[in-house]
Amino acid sequence: MNTSSKIVFLDRDTTDANDIDFSEIEALGELVTYPITSPAEVIERIADAEIVMTNKVVISGEAMDAAPNLKLIQVVATGVNNVDLEGAKSRGIAVCNVSGYSTSGVVQHTFTLILNLMTNVHRFAAEPEKWAASPHFTRLDFPVSNLAGKTLGIAGLGSIGSAVADVAEAFGMRAIGLAREGASSSGNRTRLEKSNFFAEADVVSLHCPLTDDTLHLIDSETLSQMKNSAILINTGRGDLVNEPDLLAALKSGVIAGAGLDVLSAEPPAADHPLLERLPNLLVTPHTAWSSIESRIRLIDGVASNLRAFLNGEQESRVV
Repeated sequence: MNTSSKIVFLDRDTTDANDIDFSEIEALGELVTYPITSPAEVIERIADAEIVMTNKVVISGEAMDAAPNLKLIQVVATGVNNVDLEGAKSRGIAVCNVSGYSTSGVVQHTFTLILNLMTNVHRFAAEPEKWAASPHFTRLDFPVSNLAGKTLGIAGLGSIGSAVADVAEAFGMRAIGLAREGASSSGNRTRLEKSNFFAEADVVSLHCPLTDDTLHLIDSETLSQMKNSAILINTGRGDLVNEPDLLAALKSGVIAGAGLDVLSAEPPAADHPLLERLPNLLVTPHTAWSSIESRIRLIDGVASNLRAFLNGEQESRVV
């Protein structure tokens, strides 16, 4: 194994809060890390790199041409839309990713959002002084609902969506999937076509990839098909949701609430409409994936990919 390779990590701060051990990667070559890298800095920073690690920094064909020694682009994430894959393929540059490292964390975060919206825990907890002023032992100011007996509609019954369904069923919920072309069931879970899916679900949770078919899956039409008591959860991709349509639906009571861990632009502009403080809206800053356990698994996966590549093996290859 060649351990003299120069390895450049362009945006370490997206995965490391000074709590991740990089020694396995350091043992594989000369590791140079940058907290974050702007588009204007990419070419200079990767010029003599053999391996580039990037979470969200874009690697274009132009950048590849400026790095004559580049042999591997390791995406420190699952999604690889920040890399020109065709450009890498045509230049003989390998591309790897890491998948499956954050499933348990995303499932946990999905139910954190669901449970807060169904029980209003976050609103009660924010007002301790009102409990002290209560004339009796409890407060009934905000509605509290049980998950048991309700229906969870899952768009995307892959590994994460199926794990969400398992937890939902443990809560006593019925889990259904959004039908794909030619599919009627997933295991023992029913898939329904779009209008019935949105009409039956008490909670809709998005776990599907972003494609031409799923872009703005949630819009004024699908929102109008939902129950006015239903809530929407998105821990998938921001552009699965038409954000102005969702904001209008939340304000007008078309649906009861929404919990979002992703937005169409990240970080969002300070005046992004979905950053407005609404009582029926919870927004978290893309943290579903980010548990310490998930980030350790992610870096372990990166180290495994790099080790395999340097040994002439293929592991988690996208290109």
